[in-house]
Amino acid sequence: MAGHKTTLEQWRILQAVVDHGGYAHAADALHRSQSSLNHAVKKLEHQLGVQVLEVKGRKAFLTDAGEALLRRSRVLTETAERLEKLAENIDMGWEPQLSLCVEAIYPRDLLFRALARFYPESRGTRIRIIDTVLTGSVEQIVNNSVDLAITGHVPKGYTSEELCRVEFMLVTHHTHELAAQGQTISQQELVEHMQVVIKDNALKPFESQGWLKSEQRWTVDSFERAKQILKHGLGFCWLPRHEVLQELASGELVALDVDFSSTRTATASLVIPDPDLLGPGADVCMRF
Repeated sequence: MAGHKTTLEQWRILQAVVDHGGYAHAADALHRSQSSLNHAVKKLEHQLGVQVLEVKGRKAFLTDAGEALLRRSRVLTETAERLEKLAENIDMGWEPQLSLCVEAIYPRDLLFRALARFYPESRGTRIRIIDTVLTGSVEQIVNNSVDLAITGHVPKGYTSEELCRVEFMLVTHHTHELAAQGQTISQQELVEHMQVVIKDNALKPFESQGWLKSEQRWTVDSFERAKQILKHGLGFCWLPRHEVLQELASGELVALDVDFSSTRTATASLVIPDPDLLGPGADVCMRF
């Protein structure tokens, strides 16, 4: 069988030149000389018999043929990287580290109890937990950045296992004007007050997530920060019931009765971004 004309390294170099906007920045990123990258691309073009790049000024641009080839080459190099990672997992037998992203809605008590049961079986595996909010977990899954993901937003095309249902409540401080009304609150009344919002920590968040009708909003990065604001008598917020149980029991925070919906429910699910790369450590971890 005839050998291949090109190599993965040549395609990776071409991708770097395009992604970094030219030979100079690509050379810095790859810690290579510009001349070596230029030679690699020229050789690639000669082997293929087509021009893939044209230089205008100091920048390199794809030709039409180059654009089509580059798109296919990314699939090729990504597949090779997946094969190499799979080989590493097979070779080492047990992962030295597991990466797990956990969306903020998932009760941390459930998470840490599971990890406590996993610890005696972990064989020294390090655990890296990445806290995500809203669609931050979606990016981790789609980018294949973690081994396991607990999310309230399962991306299209991925399978999941339901872990629990999370009930959200609309709450405020007991001294707040909304709490003092003592009756069902209309949407119009609610939008006149400040809403505390938990920030979606995805790089490209979905701005429409949650009830965002209030003109005045304060945005924070965690449920704990939201509670701190509420406890100073400021605003209202949708918070998971398990996050405010103590405050509700003590009367410090109160649940609001609104005419459209005083509660809503989300589902926390387990997603394996790439089952083919799942090692034995992750498999054991999932059982807990």
